[in-house]
Amino acid sequence: MDEARAEYSRVNLSSDPIYRYLRITKGGPGGVRGAATEQDLVDAAWLQRLRRIHQLQSAWWVFATAEHSRFQHALGAMHLAGEWARHLYPSLRVTCPDVPSVQLVEETMRMAGLLHDVGHGPFGHFFDENYLDTWQIDHEHIGRELITGPLADMLAELGASPAADFEPGERIDPRWVAYLISSHDMPGFQPPAWLPVLRPAMIGAFSADNMDYVPRDSYICGVSAGPVDVQRIIHYSFISERGLTLHAHAAEALYMFLNARLYLYSQVYFHRTVRRIDLQLREVFRPTLELLLGGNPLERLDQYLDLTEWSLLSDVDQWARGDGDGERRALGQAWAEVVARRLKWRLIYQGNIEARDIATGAMTMTREQFARQIREHLPSRVRHIVFEVDVAAQESRAFNPMTETADILFYEPLEDRYRQSRVLDLFRRLPVRMALFRIFAHDETHRRELIDAANEVLGLKG
Repeated sequence: MDEARAEYSRVNLSSDPIYRYLRITKGGPGGVRGAATEQDLVDAAWLQRLRRIHQLQSAWWVFATAEHSRFQHALGAMHLAGEWARHLYPSLRVTCPDVPSVQLVEETMRMAGLLHDVGHGPFGHFFDENYLDTWQIDHEHIGRELITGPLADMLAELGASPAADFEPGERIDPRWVAYLISSHDMPGFQPPAWLPVLRPAMIGAFSADNMDYVPRDSYICGVSAGPVDVQRIIHYSFISERGLTLHAHAAEALYMFLNARLYLYSQVYFHRTVRRIDLQLREVFRPTLELLLGGNPLERLDQYLDLTEWSLLSDVDQWARGDGDGERRALGQAWAEVVARRLKWRLIYQGNIEARDIATGAMTMTREQFARQIREHLPSRVRHIVFEVDVAAQESRAFNPMTETADILFYEPLEDRYRQSRVLDLFRRLPVRMALFRIFAHDETHRRELIDAANEVLGLKG
């Protein structure tokens, strides 16, 4: 078969609303080299499980079209990570002469994109913050366990990227992929020199992960977040002797991207009704998972494989209909209230602060600290009242650009010098108002007292 026709035996196309088509390697007659292909990994149970976990945890109850899954985002991140790796490879090779072939580097990054969310549980980051915190782990810990465990053989048996077969003797070490998906240390693992250089492209402020979900979530939710010029950011990025670097010609594109991400953060991920749902979920989520899973997922992966949003919602629906003991029926009824959006918390305060004026103390204030200080500032006669607070800067860290303090390295060609800016410094250029602090109550009886107390705590005028 000639080379032109051989491509059709090597690669499948998958339609995508953001990139139009994604390329996925396949095996069989005329397929790519290796005992496993990308299609095998995509079809694996751990990846297919992500079809049954929403990309936007509880926001799909607010945005009618937000029905996309972690699976779709994983495919998009795989595509973008591979495109970026091929662009970075020439400058990477100058900095790290011992780097393997471009197709091996590309495929390693593609697999990191594909598998970066493989450890997620039902309701995504909410599961991390309201269940996995018991063991001081998150979905990345579980993802690493899966990558170096059940999925390791398939990763090691890959033999090609969509562009070309690996060079003879080359193979992916699953630990490379596990290393790339998280900033957590990997005790006992010493990565090859080229791998840490590429890591910021997977976990940085403008990572392949972030640059996929911003346009994807915006498009599917129907929320116009403004222009996102991902291709310009990729084109003007390179590997310098100081690591992943962004040419100054991409600075404005980066600001636009950060602005779009910030807008989604305030309008979608921390939408007032999304947070009301999260408050109500928090009351029933942990006891529900203790019944459905009953322990650390790392110690019961077989059960965890079957635990998705589909299975959870099906189980609690049965409980609401009368199945199980009294505890299960009560939990089922509480879940039914959430599903029907009969929400008991009402928003009665929202503190808006200009991004450029956010004080360090406010950024580091926890929910508990904010609630305690409000109660201390309430008149003594109402300090007993029931209320909940929401410090949006504290939670859902993967969604929250305002908590990022990582440095971004810029190259200034006119001065032939490098400079570093922290993400928070970049935000000071953006004309965006951030809604960071909220108070919820069951009714508005003590609205005025709570508003006055919150404004005193935050140093705002009433």
